Amino acid sequence: MVICGAGIAGLALAGCLDHLGWEVVVLERAPGPRTQGYMIDFFGPGYTAAAAIGLLPRLRQLRYPVHELCYVDESGRRKAGLDYARFTRAAGGQVLSLMRPDLEMALRERLPGRVDVRFATSVTGIDNRAGGVRVTLTDASVLEADLLVGADGIHSAVRRLAFGDEGRFVRYLGCHTAAFTFYDPHLHAELGDRFCLTDTVDRQMGFYGLRDGRVAVFAVHRSNDPALPEDARAALRQEYSGLGWIVPEALDQCPSADGVYYDQVAQVEVGQWSRGRVTLIGDAGYAVSLLAGQGASLGVAGAYVLARQLSATALVETALERYERCWRPMVAPRQQAAHHSAKWFLPDSRRRLQARRISLRLARLPLLDRYFVTSLIGKGAMTLDDEPPAAPDRP
Repeated sequence: MVICGAGIAGLALAGCLDHLGWEVVVLERAPGPRTQGYMIDFFGPGYTAAAAIGLLPRLRQLRYPVHELCYVDESGRRKAGLDYARFTRAAGGQVLSLMRPDLEMALRERLPGRVDVRFATSVTGIDNRAGGVRVTLTDASVLEADLLVGADGIHSAVRRLAFGDEGRFVRYLGCHTAAFTFYDPHLHAELGDRFCLTDTVDRQMGFYGLRDGRVAVFAVHRSNDPALPEDARAALRQEYSGLGWIVPEALDQCPSADGVYYDQVAQVEVGQWSRGRVTLIGDAGYAVSLLAGQGASLGVAGAYVLARQLSATALVETALERYERCWRPMVAPRQQAAHHSAKWFLPDSRRRLQARRISLRLARLPLLDRYFVTSLIGKGAMTLDDEPPAAPDRP
């Protein structure tokens, strides 16, 4: 088994398949583990899958206690907010606030040494044939495998080589996003255990305190051009220079471009996730977009579902068919929900900004809080066995 991508979905799949006796090679084009990223709320089917594979104890160690999500004006005064305790209760208590790189680290820690993880390596050629796949790598070496899995994100090389040009599958949602961290004990103390965002139109910057006095920054703004800037730091300073509160201080401490995560906000929709002995998981096959807030959860759960199907039958093609048949109905409504939540997440007018404030106030009322959370995270539940199947003899 060859997995292209050592992100959340790829690492989750590698761990599940190793437990089931597969020999796994993981390829990652980055030179090492990623340190850039943003805070995520990890819940839904991914939480269920994490419990099934025994990952939750480690994730609970890495979680951040968030008291409130709040929106503030130019002076830092609170305009609206959401009590996280209420949100957590409405979600059945199964919510963890994590830094995305920490989730990757937890998944990477679980991999035994026999899993072959190769950084600074990607795929340049795919010979997809009956009974297996021949994979050519960037170092000109070749791997023969029973299955190639593209877990390499929105801009997937595997999807491009096996399914076609990126433009056929990636839907740009009209926004750019960025994230970075810096050290500032004073701002860290001011934030406390709140996740604070600017209450602004068309662009928004959020802040939360991390361990050891660090402050994490999340930014999103509208842009008609999907092309990414050559200098991420310069682009951020230009785009957000007019915002008040602590934004100017954050921009002054923004690291160089290689210390900034920067990408477009997009969805990925592929009509069929598998072709022969090549399949897609996570953002490579079904990115719901950052605005939907469930990419990490769907990446972990999708990997778990694929591993279980591969363990249930000796026929790889049958397993891939079953994987898509049972998992696509979970993904589709969450992609639809992302379209509806985009204007709420980043208002495009003062009128929508005011509507968001009213909605958040209503969310504090009994019964309406559960409705509000459901509208954010989508409907539908996934039931998983408590434990993966017992590992067969290692091939």
